[in-house]
Amino acid sequence: MEGMDYLRPRNLRDAFNAIEKTKGLIKFIAGGTNVIPDIRAETLSPKLIVDLSVLKSLYYIKETNRTISIGALTTISEIVKSDVIRRVAPILSSAAHQLGNTLTRNRATLGGNLADASPAADMAPPLLALEALIHTKCGQESGRKISLDKFFLGPNKTVLAKDEIITKITFLKPKESAHGSYIKLGLRDSMAISIVSLAVMLQVENNVCQKARIALGAVAPTPVRSYRVEKELEGREMSIKNIHEIAVLIEKEISPISDIRASAEYRKYETSVLLKRAIQQALERGKK
Repeated sequence: MEGMDYLRPRNLRDAFNAIEKTKGLIKFIAGGTNVIPDIRAETLSPKLIVDLSVLKSLYYIKETNRTISIGALTTISEIVKSDVIRRVAPILSSAAHQLGNTLTRNRATLGGNLADASPAADMAPPLLALEALIHTKCGQESGRKISLDKFFLGPNKTVLAKDEIITKITFLKPKESAHGSYIKLGLRDSMAISIVSLAVMLQVENNVCQKARIALGAVAPTPVRSYRVEKELEGREMSIKNIHEIAVLIEKEISPISDIRASAEYRKYETSVLLKRAIQQALERGKK
């Protein structure tokens, strides 16, 4: 890390004061599970590394009558262990459980997973399906709220300014009539980068879909919402015929690449298959 400065601020004010005096690339880290490997591989050369890991005020999971709030530095392991997340947002709990291995989950943070902006970010699809908001802080400014579907710009690119950090992630608690499913397809049963990941939230009444939210990872330059399929689902009876017809449409809404894990054609095919499976799982959970 020659030529790089390192700062471990005691609070956000100290962090922003140091940033104001720095010219060049600034990189925030907490768990460091993405940043440190990139620095070692020399694909990333920041001027200043700001280690936020001691900022205890950003570690929490809170529930109110209507909202779930998760501090940006909350580890993936804490999300896995959270009874609140397991009860209120099981698709987020499922995604957290499938991220990396135990050592990675113990260090990786929710804010870091989103800020890294990998197209295959494990936590992005369930949070997109839950219509999450990103809350940020920038210097002395009051900060802003960013809808997660407006947050990603491209591979490893977000709308965050260089001196802006994520402070928390929030989402409204799903209604009792809403149920979801999260599926991750990888080359192995564990510790795999997604070939396709998919999260579904459905609000169904009298077997008619009132609201649909569908999000995907690893099938476009960023994690994405499937707005067209959502619209097609809403107002329809949840029959096997309708589900199969609608699932085919998703292949036209994604733009996967071919890489060492899978071809673009395979990703398209599997996305349609997994969508049908996820919808059926969500409907089955709604009957319990």
